[in-house]
Amino acid sequence: MQKKIVLTGGGTAGHITPNIALLPELTSRGYEVSYIGSYDGMEKRLMADYDVPYYGIATGKFRRYFDLKNFTDPFRVIKGFGEARKILRQIRPDAVFSKGGFVAVPVVRAAASLKIPCVIHESDMTPGLANKLCIPVARRVCCNFPETLNRLPASRAVLTGSPIRAELLKGDREAARKMCGFEPAKPVLMVIGGSLGSAAINHAVREALPALLKDFQVVHLCGRDKIDNLLLNTAGYRQFEYLKGELKDVFALADVVVSRAGANAICELLALKKPNILIPLPSGASRGDQILNARSFESQGFSIVIDEDYLSPKLLTEKVQELYFTRQTYIDAMGKSQQTNAVSTIVDLLEEVIAKN
Repeated sequence: MQKKIVLTGGGTAGHITPNIALLPELTSRGYEVSYIGSYDGMEKRLMADYDVPYYGIATGKFRRYFDLKNFTDPFRVIKGFGEARKILRQIRPDAVFSKGGFVAVPVVRAAASLKIPCVIHESDMTPGLANKLCIPVARRVCCNFPETLNRLPASRAVLTGSPIRAELLKGDREAARKMCGFEPAKPVLMVIGGSLGSAAINHAVREALPALLKDFQVVHLCGRDKIDNLLLNTAGYRQFEYLKGELKDVFALADVVVSRAGANAICELLALKKPNILIPLPSGASRGDQILNARSFESQGFSIVIDEDYLSPKLLTEKVQELYFTRQTYIDAMGKSQQTNAVSTIVDLLEEVIAKN
């Protein structure tokens, strides 16, 4: 009888792409995979590229601020719980893996009510609200950072790192060079500000271009609708709103990277051993998780960190030059990390909880 796994998670790309990274390993080990997400969320669009049955449920967001939807969304979560139970009864999976996000709460809770073992993953240094609601019923809780282990139940916490798509490790440097029109002799700086882009990073990079382009060629993933048309013909500077299949090639081309500090993004940099500068989202614009993520990577010797409040074209240029000339130090530190084999570790955990069940 074929083994079955249900994956869940959604809300942002960081809650979905790690699930996608597990697909080849799960398939190779003989699992039939299904996905439960929201009716029309990002996860539905991203999973459409894969041959995985998709089931939508009602979901509600957990907000820490006042919003009228806070009065109606709990009923959506209750509805989603009922829908998830019905779907899980139909699929009868051996286990559920959750990457988190508000989408996952009714699925994990429904699975636990049916005695289906759940393994969940916390990307950030401190558990988010959705995962806090799932941790009590999870058989294993995976995490990215050594510091997170102290915030989780000791008997169930496992340091795994984040699942990284194997394709990212197979980039074609020359294909990216041709796509960007770059010359071979000059080093390449890659700038990536998250899936939506970052106005602060975009502004600093563009202001710093005259200085940066003296020593580097710059490929800039600036976010949707954030292309600067006045810079389209600037030699040595290429802008893209977003890259999908070509992303692995641009990573292969990059000598150094400037990035936001989302957990998934920085784990990709770690797996690829790319020397990096992290500019975390400030605490006023988030719950502060990116700041904690960045400081952990800094303390482990993987990254240089710039606080957005102090970001300037001059400081950015100085730190990029510093990073480039000391890049081997960061490559060596990342090479010693034990957080880069997450896919097989997580699938092993799933098989372990299935066997015990």
